Amino acid sequence: MKIYTKTGDDGTTALYGGMRLSKADIRIEAYGTVDELNSHLGIVLSFIEEKEYSELLISIQSRLFDIGTHLAAEPGKKNLILPEINESNILTLETYIDKMNEDLEELKYFILPSGNLAIGHCHVARTVCRRAERCIVRLSENDIIEPILSKYLNRLSDFLFVLARKFAKDAALPEIIWKAH
Repeated sequence: MKIYTKTGDDGTTALYGGMRLSKADIRIEAYGTVDELNSHLGIVLSFIEEKEYSELLISIQSRLFDIGTHLAAEPGKKNLILPEINESNILTLETYIDKMNEDLEELKYFILPSGNLAIGHCHVARTVCRRAERCIVRLSENDIIEPILSKYLNRLSDFLFVLARKFAKDAALPEIIWKAH
């Protein structure tokens, strides 16, 4: 199988279902941004030594592929098989957020994204996650998009923020507080 098809040379791409759209379409940007986020999580994963958290991140990456499948599906097309994304996926993120927060100092100030590569990559992933969420919200203004997709990304960005804080604590690095001028 060849990796290139040449069908996108005209600036269009096919959705799951066959419909072709401009590569500049917000739908394509939305699932492309989710894919970008997934790549950043691959980097974050390289810093994780705890098996429980590496398995969790791999599971999150799979959920992102699921979300991408939903976003890449042709609107209104019948009989497409789409992976299920449900509240239990969000509950898993919330459970880990709460678990990590138990060992962290209460956050009273904004902190600057800094510390080491692991922390930095968590913050980059978090901001890409927020951008993906914004793309989905924009897309939902004109298309019917399941609200659970943006809800999952909203919780995932919270998870990534707390994971960055966990990395800082595990490395005994101080969090730098933002000071307004």
